Amino acid sequence: LCPPGVLPLCCRPPAWDRATRPPPSPLQPPGLPLAPCRSFSNNKIQVELDESSGVAMMKFKSPPVNSLSLEFLTEFSISLEKLENDRACRGVIITSAVPKIFSSGLDITEMCGKNMEHYAEFWRAVQELWLRLYSSNMVTVAAVNGSSPAGGCLVALSCDYRIMAENPKFSIGLNEAQLGIVAPFWFKDTFVNVVGHRVAERSLQLGSLHPAPEAHKLGLVDELVPEEKLLEKAAAVMAQWLALPDHARQLTKSMMRKAVLDRLVAHREEDIKNFTTFISKESIQKSLRMYMEMLKKKKG
Repeated sequence: LCPPGVLPLCCRPPAWDRATRPPPSPLQPPGLPLAPCRSFSNNKIQVELDESSGVAMMKFKSPPVNSLSLEFLTEFSISLEKLENDRACRGVIITSAVPKIFSSGLDITEMCGKNMEHYAEFWRAVQELWLRLYSSNMVTVAAVNGSSPAGGCLVALSCDYRIMAENPKFSIGLNEAQLGIVAPFWFKDTFVNVVGHRVAERSLQLGSLHPAPEAHKLGLVDELVPEEKLLEKAAAVMAQWLALPDHARQLTKSMMRKAVLDRLVAHREEDIKNFTTFISKESIQKSLRMYMEMLKKKKG
């Protein structure tokens, strides 16, 4: 079963015709514009598609911290859908246009002081984004150029490959437990598939944020590179992945991810109900209010 508007990878026909495209063009020297290039930009996300290589660059541009608000999540899903439906696009590099931050994760203001209908709408948008990104036929590379807690970490985990800037001040992890929130089963499943059960269990219970070197050691990110070489490395990795026939890679990806995707699809409404019931508890609302006050004091 596939929910309306979402076609997990296992439900989509492979894009066989993409495999007949010419191989990606060599990397252009830094500083030169990619051409021919098509771009579209929303309020919070900028996308540029280099038609010669078939690679899109998606940049988060929602300062100060690229928090995943309802508007941001909706724009993200629409941008992915546009690229997925564009036969010129075979891969997407996801990064941030905001210095020192990839994404701070879910926007806490969307989960605090609102009604049940809003919580349900917000959580459905979170599910939608993950279903689209985790099931994408495209090659997805996360170029993590700043800290990436919670939902930001989920975005990176959902990609095929993660490259992080080699800066010990940048951290990444599913730290929901620190806020008194429990990461849902599909966050957990995605995490386990990347780092293994024991590392995921310890990290989730402690709500750990791992500095870049530690994240690399744990396998949470695949490579560390100097920040100024991050996009160059992401393009090189993308070219390596796109050198393979699309249909073989897509079917392999589907085989590896199908069980996790199917589990959420089968329990989507139940998951929304669990979230709205949990997040609306006064004890949880109190924890979120305290956390927001702490953030305000830090800014002050």
